[in-house]
Amino acid sequence: MINFLIVLISIILDQLTKYLAVTHLKAIPSRTIPLIPGVFHFTYVENTGAAFSIFQDKRLFFIVVTIVAAIIIIYYMITMKSEGRLFQTSLAMILGGAIGNLIDRVLHGYVVDFFDFRAINFAIFNVADCFVTVGSIFLFYYIIFIYGKKHNIN
Repeated sequence: MINFLIVLISIILDQLTKYLAVTHLKAIPSRTIPLIPGVFHFTYVENTGAAFSIFQDKRLFFIVVTIVAAIIIIYYMITMKSEGRLFQTSLAMILGGAIGNLIDRVLHGYVVDFFDFRAINFAIFNVADCFVTVGSIFLFYYIIFIYGKKHNIN
């Protein structure tokens, strides 16, 4: 049940923040609001690609890959319940983020991005990307430091 809530909350937060970005940022001619000028801005971008805008205009590819990944994640969430809370939480976060971006791709043909860290010249991203990233970090941590010990793998 908690996994479902994590997925649901991540989708709601993602879609709400994207709605706010569309409503407020898209209407600004520059499409950006500097919170800390030159360091961190809210910048409206319609991304038809993946991270760092790679694979532009591959909408069907991203939709299919996301659906396949979601099915695999759900399978592991169901079949590996005994792996514990960190494992389950990481998969729920990844799934929620993936679904958040999938919604954009299906409905609009692009993903709305708006977090803009200019100080490090990083890709503009969104809340769904944050959930996927943090969930992936949790999953890698689990695999590297917990899974092997739990299953006596050297």
